[in-house]
Amino acid sequence: MSYYYLIASLPDLKADGDLPITYDEFLNCCESNVSESEYELLENLTLSSTEGPLIEEWARVYGMIQKEMNYQRSMNLGKSYPSVYEKDSGVSQVVASALAAKNPLEAERLLLDYEFDNLDLLVGSHVFDAHVLFGYAIKLKLLERLNSFEQTKGKAEFQSLFDGIQQRVYSL
Repeated sequence: MSYYYLIASLPDLKADGDLPITYDEFLNCCESNVSESEYELLENLTLSSTEGPLIEEWARVYGMIQKEMNYQRSMNLGKSYPSVYEKDSGVSQVVASALAAKNPLEAERLLLDYEFDNLDLLVGSHVFDAHVLFGYAIKLKLLERLNSFEQTKGKAEFQSLFDGIQQRVYSL
């Protein structure tokens, strides 16, 4: 099924850009333009979903990122990682860079760039079809996650934790 008018009417999504539309607004656009079954998949879509056009391929990529993140965090803590998984040098490199980032927001941006690039590869030469629509939906979910980070709130929480650690150290 072709979604020429729907996809053409959606704003561009960029990894380094703002969130031009909410997921609820996106769903409103889709409601009368997609089949009931595809709408239900979009409505229940999460970053960890495994059903839908393009989503199975995305789940493999996202799963590799999550497993590599868990592996490298375990290694950094000096713990063993109990699972065997398919390693990918590109994923390993991106995750290492993200874990070495100056702050969590920078780490998220590094991962977001990589995830957007992978989604673009997965969409490939598809145009105005369900693959493009579901790729757009995942990108929108990723941008919403990034926009949920509040820098001032995060900085305040960090300062609070840091102050607590300093007090314990000074009391020794």
